[in-house]
Amino acid sequence: MTTANLKMETLTELYKIGRGPSSSHTIGPERACIEFAKRNPDADKFKVVLYGSLAKTGKGHGTDAVIQKTLLPKECIIEMNTQEENIPHPNTMDFYALKNEAVVASARVMSVGGGNIVFEGETAASPKMIYPHSTFREICDYCEQNDLRLWQYVEQIEGSSIWQHLDLVWETMKASVKRGLCDEGILPGGLEVQKKAKYLRDLQHPDETEQTKENRLVCSYAFAVSEQNAMGETIVTAPTCGSAGVLPAAMYYYQQKRGYSDEQVVKALATAGIIGNLIKTNASISGAECGCQVEVGSACAMAAAALGELFELSLDKIEYAAEIAIEHHLGLTCDPICGLVQIPCIERNAVASMRAINAVNLASFLYNTRKISFDKVVKTMKETGLDMPGAYKETSEAGLAKIKLHNL
Repeated sequence: MTTANLKMETLTELYKIGRGPSSSHTIGPERACIEFAKRNPDADKFKVVLYGSLAKTGKGHGTDAVIQKTLLPKECIIEMNTQEENIPHPNTMDFYALKNEAVVASARVMSVGGGNIVFEGETAASPKMIYPHSTFREICDYCEQNDLRLWQYVEQIEGSSIWQHLDLVWETMKASVKRGLCDEGILPGGLEVQKKAKYLRDLQHPDETEQTKENRLVCSYAFAVSEQNAMGETIVTAPTCGSAGVLPAAMYYYQQKRGYSDEQVVKALATAGIIGNLIKTNASISGAECGCQVEVGSACAMAAAALGELFELSLDKIEYAAEIAIEHHLGLTCDPICGLVQIPCIERNAVASMRAINAVNLASFLYNTRKISFDKVVKTMKETGLDMPGAYKETSEAGLAKIKLHNL
């Protein structure tokens, strides 16, 4: 297998662990803080100057709060420079290490998307391209020829070391669910959104059906992770911060309900990762590029595929479940009110987690009647996203985002 034949990145680039609510506005800066602090362990305190988008929307995304949390216990002074335009990237940061009030080191860092960072003057790391296939059809054919399930395909390509990463991913997902279920109060940002995960989990009704209970619990788990994301706490991109609640909600619910082992869930996460990777490679997972359909819609497809793996469904059924999940999110706009990942984002995570369960159930009944392939619906999602007006793609200029705070 030559480097020229490699077409998709490692799953470690899809599943990233960090503080929400934005890979570029919080995970990237968090990583920059960790690296700069590591390079300057003797500093008494730090100063960080934010430019461009980080300065203009940093308060709303909690960029300043994440930087200060990450650099604790040392003090950090943060400045927002919204005027400077001569910067190398819209998400640029200047770091200063201080000792006895004197600057002893500095660095300019760019948060270039997806949680990735580049220190000015240093070569950016090359993408870790390791997969030789880039369509579900190619992967499916290879798996059938070699009698592999999708998680076995992942292990064959990535090596056994991938399980250490996915084990940590699952532990982090579970921790974010549990943390969110214990949390109460108001989310930061000014919308005065009440945290609902614990309320949903604890809600009891004497006439509640099993189906209603399932919906309530799945939603409570999705709310738990999404609210942690909005709080700037640690989550896993699956595939993004804004859609981080969908996959763990479905996995956590079925582990609780049917007693699946952590090992079984982690294998399901590997299968979900292939779906997310294919979407990332052939379409997009950026709401700013193609709308919420590629964030929450992709997360729903990943959750549907993961459930298919848990249920030991065939490759055809897993493909169909993921295809259904995307098909019924086509055209979904990214229109967060006030630019915060709260309204309608958190509810969308909950709805998508329930839709993933419906998609896998429907696929298991009707897989032999389907007409649309996963690859075709991914292509359609990209075309739809590119056709979507820019005001509906994470700019907070149209759709629900036009609703102003004082009108709520």
